[in-house]
Amino acid sequence: MRLSFFPSVRAAMICSVAVMGLSGAAFAQQTSPLTTPTTIPAVTQAHPADADPTSSTGPTKGTTDPGNAVATPNSAPTATITASKTFSRGKKNVAKDDKVTPSKDTKKALEKEKKADVLIGQDSKLPDKQLYDKALTAMKKGHFDVARLDLQTMLNTYPDSQYQMRAKLAIADTWYKEGGTAALTQAESEYADFRVFFPNVPEAAEAQMRIGDIYFRQMDKPDRDYSKSMHAEEEYRRMLTDYPDSTLVPQAKQRLREVQEVLASREADIASYYATRENWAAVIARYQTVVDTYPLYSHMDDALIGLGDAYEAEARYLRTLRNLPEAGKAKLEALYDGQAADAYRAVVLEHSAAPHVEDARDRLAAMNLPIPVPTKEQLAASEALENSRATYKLVDVARLFIMHQPDTVLAPRSGEPTMTDPKPTLAPTVVAKVKTDFSSAFANAPVPVAATVPAAVAADATASPVAAAVAAPAEPAAPLAFTEVPVATDGGAPAGATSSFNTAAPAAARSGGNGIGVEILTPAARPTSTVNDTPGGLTAVGPKNAAPLPEVERAGEAPDRPNEVASPTPAAQVVGANGKVPKPEFDKKEESSSKHKKKKGLKKIVEPL
Repeated sequence: MRLSFFPSVRAAMICSVAVMGLSGAAFAQQTSPLTTPTTIPAVTQAHPADADPTSSTGPTKGTTDPGNAVATPNSAPTATITASKTFSRGKKNVAKDDKVTPSKDTKKALEKEKKADVLIGQDSKLPDKQLYDKALTAMKKGHFDVARLDLQTMLNTYPDSQYQMRAKLAIADTWYKEGGTAALTQAESEYADFRVFFPNVPEAAEAQMRIGDIYFRQMDKPDRDYSKSMHAEEEYRRMLTDYPDSTLVPQAKQRLREVQEVLASREADIASYYATRENWAAVIARYQTVVDTYPLYSHMDDALIGLGDAYEAEARYLRTLRNLPEAGKAKLEALYDGQAADAYRAVVLEHSAAPHVEDARDRLAAMNLPIPVPTKEQLAASEALENSRATYKLVDVARLFIMHQPDTVLAPRSGEPTMTDPKPTLAPTVVAKVKTDFSSAFANAPVPVAATVPAAVAADATASPVAAAVAAPAEPAAPLAFTEVPVATDGGAPAGATSSFNTAAPAAARSGGNGIGVEILTPAARPTSTVNDTPGGLTAVGPKNAAPLPEVERAGEAPDRPNEVASPTPAAQVVGANGKVPKPEFDKKEESSSKHKKKKGLKKIVEPL
């Protein structure tokens, strides 16, 4: 016999769940000043005795009493507890307003969005607006062809729509976001057309910026094709020149700094390559172009040090030359050493916060020159420039390793980029300047070209501008003049011959053997020699007996030799009694075949009977 208040276990469980729900709701109402309506589901009773006295069945199906929980025949009974949203303020209960007040940041973002989109709040039921919104939705989902079709339909159907300008720009944006060489080319054409048709709208600056971004996305590494980098630099400069009041100017300046970082890296890499080949004229030309054109280059200290090293190499080569006048040689050495020192001083003064400033100071110390001290303004400017550069992160290293993109991490974030390229320095210009310096240094003294220039340097005058200057013959100070003088007969020349030489050459050069003279021997008129009958006594070249040699006898003709070997005459065939030719005898001692096996062992010795 069970001693329990509930008739079954199921009824006990239902009652416990209901009590727990009511107690939890009461506890939440006491602890929180604001409560919300709570509905507790109930389980349909299986026995009339399990029914909750608070629940009742309404007279109408599907109706609910607002005060009590009403169970309908088709739904489970529920218990509802409702509490008003109130909070205590002293002794009175004041109802809280349900209105949500936006914050200041939210208001600012909404106002910014409203200013950016001048068409916000327009009638969205217009058909052209619906087509435009549909196209934007398709473009966000990546369906660029569908978006272009909708935009083109809107332009053809509603030519006077207020969304015409934005539709044209959106068509160009679809090509730009699609990517690829062909799509980017089409996007550039669309942006250029938009800039022509709508030159005075703010979106024209955005179109010009996108054209620069198209070339920026296609830029290659510095050691590859640089045509895209040159186009990107041109387009960003045009953006800054044509639209100086646009909000995209800071972004365009930063992109221009990054593009010039790539171009400067290319010039510096080429200069370092020529330095390994000791072509100092090309090294000076490339590094000087970097210094003049790209002042914000991240490795400007290396470029200036390389420029100074090139001038130092020219000075060292000049010291190796011998038999040069010491006055002109010293003048050229001082010129090249001064240019190298100027490059080193520029690193110490203008790039005092650069990583390789100590190398420049060491070179100045090695030249026994004082090391300059930068001013506070120069030090602050250098520190600001170096601090504006970003540092390498793991993401940047992985991106540069995997993707074929140029390295623009060290490009500065401050400073004005170069808007107009100065005249570039070329290697032929450097060689011509060195020749001019060489001529001016040795203007009052002759330069012994043949005695000082090695054969290898004279063969390749492009190895060094100094070598090219030395290898080039110097122009004479006075025009050449020739004078005929008699020559003694005992000097090896015939009597009556004349000698012509350059009288403009200095006397010291002729006497010392360092000058260059031209001597021409002209034989005088002499009677014909009786020995060889040649004028002037010169012996003719050739044998004394000039009679023609007899004709060589021809060899006899060789007999004809046929290549075929004559076959022996066949022997007469013997016919047997049966009218057949017998087979030849077969010697098994010496021969063997498939039918006649060669004798072996004793059979080879014992003759058959």
